[in-house]
Amino acid sequence: MSARHFDRHRVRTVRRAAEISQAEVAAALGVADSTVAGWESGDAVPDAEKLPALARVLNRGLDGLFPRTGLPDLTDLRCDAGYYQYETASLIGTKSAGPVAGAERGERRLKDKYVPALAAAYRVSEEELRRAEDRSIAKAQETQAGQSAEDGGTVPVSSGPPGTLGEKITLVLERSYPGQQGPPTDSEIADAVNAHAGSKVITGEGVRDLRTGVTEAASPVVLEGLAAFFGVSPMYFQPDDAVARQVYEGLRLLSASRRGAVGRVRGRGTGSQGLPANVMEFVNDLVTEMEQREPEANE
Repeated sequence: MSARHFDRHRVRTVRRAAEISQAEVAAALGVADSTVAGWESGDAVPDAEKLPALARVLNRGLDGLFPRTGLPDLTDLRCDAGYYQYETASLIGTKSAGPVAGAERGERRLKDKYVPALAAAYRVSEEELRRAEDRSIAKAQETQAGQSAEDGGTVPVSSGPPGTLGEKITLVLERSYPGQQGPPTDSEIADAVNAHAGSKVITGEGVRDLRTGVTEAASPVVLEGLAAFFGVSPMYFQPDDAVARQVYEGLRLLSASRRGAVGRVRGRGTGSQGLPANVMEFVNDLVTEMEQREPEANE
């Protein structure tokens, strides 16, 4: 919800007084005529990112036409500049809007190198941008504290199976480190991964980027180190196609058992495209058990 107040009656009154048609407003904002009509009828509310352009086409000041509630956070500054979140990637020269998205959610601060470009695009000073960032962080902390109180002091964890690498790391951190001690820091995770690898393969900043989705992939040695540190199977951090291979092998085993040909799918070893050793051991033990039962079934 936008921190700015949208009054459809006032917008319609101002538009009519300026003798500007709904079609002209729609053309200036790049939306359909019916969209503007919906705003004025109360069927819909414009995106916060559209309010600056709407104020300009109606020849009114943004603060005057759409007064703000409270001081701006990072999301408010972006919307006041007329940018959608996905557009910020080009503003700071990154492949995704992850850095801005994370900062708006209050999960992490913007890197210093992003601040000048973002402040210039938002038409605010760097100090104003940092103060807005502080408000985003404070708002996130207040929300988390409120949820903890409602749940008896337990911060809610993510629901549903994780898909991206960042979601997988976050899920482990949420589920494996309850209590006041909390999860390890990004630097501590990086140190453990480097120790496992025997060399420096990632930094604390690199772990943070993986965790927050700024970086969406990691080298095999980093994934192995993460798995070892968190005490999970290395397969957990593999992309979805690796999981699909496990399912495929399982289906082959099931199909073969029904045809009485389980011996044909006995594992011959593991490799980069194969199953983990413990899983392969289980499959082989299961195949052996089925082979022993086949003669009984034919008697």
